[in-house]
Amino acid sequence: HVQLVESGGGLVQAGGSLRLSCAASGRTFSSYAMAWFRQAPGKEREFVSTVSWNGGSTYYRDSVKGRFTISRDNAKNTVYLQMNSLNPEDTAVYYCATSKLRIVTITDSDYAYWGQGTQVTVSS
Repeated sequence: HVQLVESGGGLVQAGGSLRLSCAASGRTFSSYAMAWFRQAPGKEREFVSTVSWNGGSTYYRDSVKGRFTISRDNAKNTVYLQMNSLNPEDTAVYYCATSKLRIVTITDSDYAYWGQGTQVTVSS
């Protein structure tokens, strides 16, 4: 039984920072790429960032480049998303996902398992 549990969301003022964590269990975590997606109210889910199985490759959507950093600790079965310089457009539920692949991919159909999400709210 694969389980992904996100944490670290909350309310922050514009310009602030948050660090999301996603703890994985029930699968060989280190064998697969991991990613963060988000869904804002009334909008479709969108890709945010992904990291390859060994952390060697990362990819970000343009709007978060230079502000967000994805990383993983395979010894702890955890993936992180450091979010700096947050703005109200970053407000969304953030979801962690584990891929069917080892390499980075931005296509949500390439992701096999999803967490329940953590709310991030950025006030102006």
